[in-house]
Amino acid sequence: MFKLKKFVIPTMFALLQGACLSSSQAQDSVGLVEKQVFSTPNFATYNGQQIAEVKVGWEAYGELNAAKDNVILITHFFSGNSHAAGRYASSDALPGYWDAIIGPGKAIDTDTYYVISSDTLVNQEPYNPLVTTTGPATINPATGSPYALDFPVVTIRDFVNVQKALLDSLGIEKLHAVVGASMGSLQALDWAAAYPDFVERVISVIGAGAVDPWTIASLQQWANPIIADPNWNQGNYYSGEAPTSGLRQALGMVTLQAMHPQIFNQVYASSSARETAPLHDIRENFTVVNLLNTAAEARTTFADANHLLYLVRANQLFMAGFAENLAAGLSPIRAKTLFLPSANDLLLQPYLAQEAHRTLQELGKESYYEEIEGPWGHLNGVYMLEQKSALIEEFLSSQ
Repeated sequence: MFKLKKFVIPTMFALLQGACLSSSQAQDSVGLVEKQVFSTPNFATYNGQQIAEVKVGWEAYGELNAAKDNVILITHFFSGNSHAAGRYASSDALPGYWDAIIGPGKAIDTDTYYVISSDTLVNQEPYNPLVTTTGPATINPATGSPYALDFPVVTIRDFVNVQKALLDSLGIEKLHAVVGASMGSLQALDWAAAYPDFVERVISVIGAGAVDPWTIASLQQWANPIIADPNWNQGNYYSGEAPTSGLRQALGMVTLQAMHPQIFNQVYASSSARETAPLHDIRENFTVVNLLNTAAEARTTFADANHLLYLVRANQLFMAGFAENLAAGLSPIRAKTLFLPSANDLLLQPYLAQEAHRTLQELGKESYYEEIEGPWGHLNGVYMLEQKSALIEEFLSSQ
């Protein structure tokens, strides 16, 4: 039986230094990876509608064994995509977001496992040349114009079902594990609920079993600036001016809420309550506001406002198993589960993972829980997960 062990937490500096070193060392990386595209026709959504054709990008690391039973699926976070490890080109400045834990000899060992990661439906960046997704910005074959808000509302279950169709096309009938952070953790847990005979293990990083009213209302703050932008025009902006101002504000809010004040105040230390310009002119911003806006503006390059709204709604609708309550939703699960929330997460707070963990245990399921430490808040699940490498490796190899 898998047993939790006590692990020594290094200093913040050592962890950050280790993450940077692991990301830059080519010798223990999966190397160059190739983005592939999966398509499936007449996709039926959870709410009973249909999408004429769904396309998503995907990539893989390691080798699929003859039995096709060494597969680990990586499910990505809200603003992420399939690029979890390696580089597309040797000139890429950075590898995939979890390169520190995916690769030969790493926690998710590509000498042992075949690791697959895919883009989701309504991915935030449909204009990113390295992302393939289907959503409101996609051309509706029935009209020859973008779907806009005619695109069906989609859920985390729809993301899972597209991934299931991808795996079916590859002849894969069993997942050794599903591992995901944030929105990816929602997919991972719902995978085990939707397809209990398919999934053997789940690692839920900075996640939840269900969103609560506070989280629903908090996520709505990401959508509101877009809806308030006159250029949004009820989603019909593709032939005119895009709601870039609302999108920029929304992406700034995503960045702000994903970071803990401890690290945010370090990153934006140049700003001060004693700045003179805001004192003398109400139209002048503080340095931190300008810097945050500039960073968010850069992120609008590949993003689409409607796609962000659909992602928000998918997260707001989430309950693992999509049943009347969490216990009913989790009851089909047969997989053993490991929850790794961030101790100082202000976005998907640890109590959400604790509730799911406790509910699984009350149902007699095998569930484990340990918190990630670090200065990043929610983003500890992306930047600081390497501290749990030994724990993850042990969990994946446990019987």
